[in-house]
Amino acid sequence: MRFEGVGRRYGPRGPWVLRGVGFALPAGTLVRIGGGNGSGKSTLLRLVAGIDAPGEGRITGRPARTAYVPERFPAALPLTAAGYLVHLGRIQGLDRRTARARAGEWLERFGAAGYRDTPLAELSKGTSQKVAVAQALLAEPGLLVLDEAWTGLDAAARTELDRAVRERVAAGARVVFVDHDPRRLAGEPDAAYEVTQGRVRRAEPAPVPPPRLRITASGGTELPADGTVEDTRDGRLTLTVAAEHSDKVLRTLLDTGWHIEGVRP
Repeated sequence: MRFEGVGRRYGPRGPWVLRGVGFALPAGTLVRIGGGNGSGKSTLLRLVAGIDAPGEGRITGRPARTAYVPERFPAALPLTAAGYLVHLGRIQGLDRRTARARAGEWLERFGAAGYRDTPLAELSKGTSQKVAVAQALLAEPGLLVLDEAWTGLDAAARTELDRAVRERVAAGARVVFVDHDPRRLAGEPDAAYEVTQGRVRRAEPAPVPPPRLRITASGGTELPADGTVEDTRDGRLTLTVAAEHSDKVLRTLLDTGWHIEGVRP
């Protein structure tokens, strides 16, 4: 898939939001898009997904099955969660039986199976976002475009979306994403691009942050100097600490009367 001299503006006399965009998206690649608020990131993603057409230049080689998760999901539709997913699956070329089965599978994976018969308008923002992500994955797209798709998801669903992205890339799909968290899929993108003043330039890969661990403990009173305390309610401590310092922190906690309940990434 290639962008050649692509530009986009809204209205025949409007200012150019993007111009002179040129890059390639080979199969089986993960690409991160960065840039400040209002820089044109969402416009670029809409061009990638085929939602918008370029005002100049051309885009070639877009896969037949393309899926897009917008920054804002239109939840006020007269359908249940499962009904919406089946409807979208049918539009994407799945037969009804397959669409229904995959709808159930993805709702289960994202922890929303209990809401399959709930009207979209009655879903919480987080559950609506799970449905938005599920619809993009139903038909195993060759191009997956994610605009802040992790926002609003709980930790388990964010991890599941990370896993789904890796699955699509491993299957040969192109995945293009924007996310405000610099740690999102850190070290994994094959390329990164920065949108600045209407131009898209290749960015240096973001450094991989050091691994961190979350420690839960109870029964003590003295807080350790290292790490970030997330919670101290009900006599339980939740602490995030760099993995390289975890042994020292654990020893300090044990020496000051804490009972270690768990350690996880």
